[in-house]
Formats: sequence, C-alpha cells, structure tokens
Amino acid sequence: MITLHGKKYTCPIDFSLSFIDGKWKILILSHLYYQANRSYSDFIDNLPGVSEKMLSQQLKELERDKLIAKTIVSQKPYRVTYALTEHGKTLSPLFQFLSEWGIDYLKHNGIDYLKDQHLYK
Repeated sequence: MITLHGKKYTCPIDFSLSFIDGKWKILILSHLYYQANRSYSDFIDNLPGVSEKMLSQQLKELERDKLIAKTIVSQKPYRVTYALTEHGKTLSPLFQFLSEWGIDYLKHNGIDYLKDQHLYK
C-alpha cells in the first residue's frame, strides 16, 4: 500500500489514475495536448455533456495537480486560457496511445474516423 498526502493507493497505476480519473480530466488534458491554450468556452463547446460546475471542478483539480496552467488573458471581461504544464506534457504518450487505439478499434467496427473525422465535430 502506498500512502501519499493522506491518501492510500494500491500501486503506481492506482496513483497515476488518481490524476486523470473520470471521463473529463483525460479529455481536458488531451484537448490541451492537441490544441494548446484553450478557453473555458472552448471546453464547453467541445465537451458535450460536461456541466459548467463539473468542468470548473476538473480544471481546478488539474491546476492544483500542476498538470495544467491557467493564464489570465483579460480582467474585464474576465478571460482565461489553459495549457498543459511541462509535467502535463509528459502524459503525451498516453494521449497518443489512447487516440491510436480508439481509431484502430473504430476501424475494426466499420468506422473510418481518419477519413470521416469532419463528420464527428
């Protein structure tokens, strides 16, 4: 058993997953990997089904864990952008693997995402 910051983990994988658990964190991180400097509204527009409360919570947790950084663009109106930190960028092999695996799985099920990706926006 691994104990860190008052939490217990069964193994390094359990610990690693604690940073990207749930549906939204990995999607937020991958969106930032493929398109840096995204605004809050970009996430709302590109993550169908995420509530504003959930998005705000996930962004705060990712920022707390130092996987993303928030930059204030303007005070009035208040605008911010998010980007991966250097440590967040070290997760890039994970995003690449998950994307390639998903594309391959879709292809085996009759969906050619690479050819038809314009249909899925």
